[in-house]
Amino acid sequence: MARWSPPRNGGGGHDFDFKKKRKVEEIYQALNSDPIDVAALRRMAISEGGLLMDEIRCKVWPKLLSVNTDDLPPLPGKELREDNKDYQQVLLDVRRSLRRFPPGMPDDQREGLQEELIDIILHVLKRNPQLHYYQGYHDIVVTFLLVVGDRLATALVEKLSTHHLRDFMDPTMDNTKHILNYLMPIIDQVNPEVHDFMQSAEVGTIFALSWLITWFGHVLSDFRHVVRLYDFFLACHPLMPIYFAAVIVLHRQQEVLDCECDMASVHHLLSQIPQDLPYESLISKAGDLFVQFPPSKLAREAAQQQAERTAASTFKDFELASVQQRPDTVLRQRFGEQPRGEERTKSILTKPRTNRFVKLAVMGLTVALGAAALAVVKSALEWAPKFELQIFP
Repeated sequence: MARWSPPRNGGGGHDFDFKKKRKVEEIYQALNSDPIDVAALRRMAISEGGLLMDEIRCKVWPKLLSVNTDDLPPLPGKELREDNKDYQQVLLDVRRSLRRFPPGMPDDQREGLQEELIDIILHVLKRNPQLHYYQGYHDIVVTFLLVVGDRLATALVEKLSTHHLRDFMDPTMDNTKHILNYLMPIIDQVNPEVHDFMQSAEVGTIFALSWLITWFGHVLSDFRHVVRLYDFFLACHPLMPIYFAAVIVLHRQQEVLDCECDMASVHHLLSQIPQDLPYESLISKAGDLFVQFPPSKLAREAAQQQAERTAASTFKDFELASVQQRPDTVLRQRFGEQPRGEERTKSILTKPRTNRFVKLAVMGLTVALGAAALAVVKSALEWAPKFELQIFP
């Protein structure tokens, strides 16, 4: 078994404090264990600061995804592009991905990476014909490419696509819609006032679609924040991104409540994700909420979201969003076509509540992901392909 050595000075120079140095040492200790201590690596990826640097991510991400780095597939060849049904769409999406590359990168270097990005995507799709490309997939793939390089990225993305991302890669968006349906029940458990306001506005969940299917890679401008979230998501349950989406909404709860209670206004507010979020605090709260309200406890409420069929949760809106119609335009049209009825609004606002003070206290918990991290790790380790059948009716 290969033995890993920590980078000198922790890779961060003289200001690399003792706490970070200690974490680096613990990560390499877990990597050098026999067998490798994957549970410890998951805890390190979840806890404050995540995996700290790309040099460590190159070693730990494969372990989190159970990818054997000693047996990587050969690099894909250009023949993949011949008569490939996805090639033109992938090409268009990759050409539009300029902002996903570091600012100031020379054009020839960026163009070379874009070619590699196309090849990785087509390679994974060819090897897994059950998977279907979706717009936004390239935002996830480019993150892996920039961190670990093309060959390892190909292996990691293939494993990720057949596990964490596979529901997004079905022929239809049904499972993606089901996952989004967990957003409102999570918010309801923590802040019923915000939940009811959003229900009254009939804003639905389309504003969070790009967050979910790109693991926030498409909407965050700072690459450091993107890879920090990827550390977290790779170490956790596949539904953790929707919990993180919920805590972003809850973090902005006062802005939401101060907004006009109509679909267009609330959607516009929420779709403009702030870039200065307190990421470590939100990660901690997302882990907290997962422990307090695991998917099994929310499955019934998530199923009811579809039954209510608010304007923004109908499949027609998802079809429109998937072909890159402007979501705010779509929602305004829907809002004009289907005005809220007074009786429906009244029934939402007068919905009986029980034990709310206990639930409202949850967001005040900002743990250092000790016990919470252990519970999240345990659920991630126990997750299996049967997961989809267990929670999605």
